[in-house]
Amino acid sequence: MAAWNPRPGVLSNLMWIMDRVFKFTNFGIVSVLHQDFFIQAGQAKREQSLVELKEHIHKYYIPLGRQFMVLFPEGGFLHKRREVSQRFAEKNNLPKLEYVSLPRAGALKIIMEEVGPQVPTAGTSKQGYKKDDVNQNSTRIIDTKSGDTIEWVLDVTIAYPDRIPLHLQDIVCGTRPPCRTHLHYRLYPSSEVPTDTEGMTQWLYDRFIEKDKMLEEFYRTGQFPSKDSSTQVVRQVRQDNVRYLILHLFFIASTFLQYRIFCELWSYMW
Repeated sequence: MAAWNPRPGVLSNLMWIMDRVFKFTNFGIVSVLHQDFFIQAGQAKREQSLVELKEHIHKYYIPLGRQFMVLFPEGGFLHKRREVSQRFAEKNNLPKLEYVSLPRAGALKIIMEEVGPQVPTAGTSKQGYKKDDVNQNSTRIIDTKSGDTIEWVLDVTIAYPDRIPLHLQDIVCGTRPPCRTHLHYRLYPSSEVPTDTEGMTQWLYDRFIEKDKMLEEFYRTGQFPSKDSSTQVVRQVRQDNVRYLILHLFFIASTFLQYRIFCELWSYMW
């Protein structure tokens, strides 16, 4: 969220799709009021969560005129998902990834079916992929005309200092020291995402296998590899301090409110 905070018109028009555990964090009430979607992890609840996501899109995303979605296809924090992902990869003859985990296509398929490009000749598993490397401060995705369908898929690869990703306690408590986080953007036309389940799953696998190789290169050299001969443009995200202060005050107020609610419930029970 911090990376997109300086971009006018993004956060207010964005819907997050995140693990249900975040609903009970200090910013959970903010996400509830913002009509973000909380997906339940686990095979037993996966199908029901996808049905609820479909309903949420038609109940909130479309009526509220949202233009962007944030989806985490890997379905959880790396330290929890890596071992499971590597076991799955070994059983299915897939590469064992170290810096990311293998993604799931269920939520993406629902999104593309409901608000994806309604083109009969949309991508298949045999179709080639075109992509654009874009820098962090580009306004390209914001300048496109808003409509009822997803026009672009923005693939974000995040590199952390010392190869240590964020944990839930870092996000909730803010215990991690300030650090420089690197984001690499690649933009795909949504019409090039395969529409069939097998093709879409393979497309996602290919993207995350690429991510793993990119992160390996970054942690070895300090730079993301480039797909073409053009020089990558690296820019620092500069925050609007006033807006940032207002957001943090809002989160502090949210944390205090949830703390008071918890105390009242605790005193009532005991």
